[in-house]
Amino acid sequence: MGLTRLGVVSPVGCNVEAAWRTILAGQSKIGRLSGDMYDKLPCRVAATIDKNDIDLEQCFSKTELKTMARATAFALIAAKEALTAASWTPPHDDEQSCQRTGVAIGMGMVDLMDICETNDALKKGYNRVSPFFVPRILPNMPAGQLSIRYGFRGPNHAVSTACATGAHALGDAFRFIQHGDADVMVCGGAEACISPLGIAGFCRLRALSTAFNDEPTASSRPFDERRDGFVMGEGSAIFVLEELEHAKSRGVPIYGEILGYGLSGDASHLTAPREDGTGALLAMRRALNDAGVGVADVGYVNAHATSTPIGDAIEARSIRTLFGEHTQTVAVSSTKGAHGHLLGAAGNLEALFVMQACRSGVIPPTVNLEKVTDDMAGLNYIANKAEPWDGGKRGRRIALKNSFGFGGTNACLCIGEYSE
Repeated sequence: MGLTRLGVVSPVGCNVEAAWRTILAGQSKIGRLSGDMYDKLPCRVAATIDKNDIDLEQCFSKTELKTMARATAFALIAAKEALTAASWTPPHDDEQSCQRTGVAIGMGMVDLMDICETNDALKKGYNRVSPFFVPRILPNMPAGQLSIRYGFRGPNHAVSTACATGAHALGDAFRFIQHGDADVMVCGGAEACISPLGIAGFCRLRALSTAFNDEPTASSRPFDERRDGFVMGEGSAIFVLEELEHAKSRGVPIYGEILGYGLSGDASHLTAPREDGTGALLAMRRALNDAGVGVADVGYVNAHATSTPIGDAIEARSIRTLFGEHTQTVAVSSTKGAHGHLLGAAGNLEALFVMQACRSGVIPPTVNLEKVTDDMAGLNYIANKAEPWDGGKRGRRIALKNSFGFGGTNACLCIGEYSE
């Protein structure tokens, strides 16, 4: 399955080249949240989109912004970058191309403040409620808006599986093409739910970092012994996936390939991973089986690792179990130290960096990783500084991308360097 282009709106950059440069430089773009409502909360840090990078009022008309959530706007901007770079914007009257192009874009959470503000408006009167309120909060609207804007009439699909959303969207799109439902899929995830209520809710779950409010760039620290919770982020990353022969027939450069897709359920707990790590293990094994590759063929694992004490340790255990005697030869990192946790847009944003790693031969680092605790020892962590990846005896660079979500939902993508 060929990947022909990418697009991104993220805390680390609002185009692919800028985001990749920031990631390779090992820079954290997490900052302090300002405002009276945040001052009262245990967590006061997040990774937000800089208005100097993306000003939605400059990208859309006032009428358009009334119809869409912030996450939808991010998805449309990222999709435009990807589609333009892929040279795939067929006119609406090109029936064949439009009918064979689909969308699969998910969202983990709606904007809670949109709901609160609309409820306040209702208290003042029925007519104060926007007619676009419901469309704004539907998780399938990034996919719907994109389909309408470009006239794509293939599969119109939206995933909402918490923090595994973005990876599931890519995997589902991969399978739509495999099964002949489309030749091209525009896919990924979007998220923009940073608000006092969102922060408060995750704080009550004891999920967010609270120890680094005065040092925001140090707050997200996957696998590090001082990790104390994740940091919320926002943005979108969009892929243009294309059936390989279709891409070749157009003569467009192919960035890389999705080789396999694995899914599993923990069936264990609302928010915590299964303690023995078998949920993650099943997803990874199924992705490898689907791709037809073995553990010895994989040179890099981009971990879900959100910087939580429990989750990171369980994932490390499952990676050790999967790779066994090959554990020390597999590089492991999580880019969340730089951009925080984008929830429903995490898996797709990080898959973008995996694809770049496979293509460029450079493995991105885990920012703020200073010391690993004994329960996570034994892995080849790439800490703070990017490292070259030549593929070694494997020849072709192949990686796994993990994503796990509340409710015990797990996804793993097997991604590879494009090989003729």
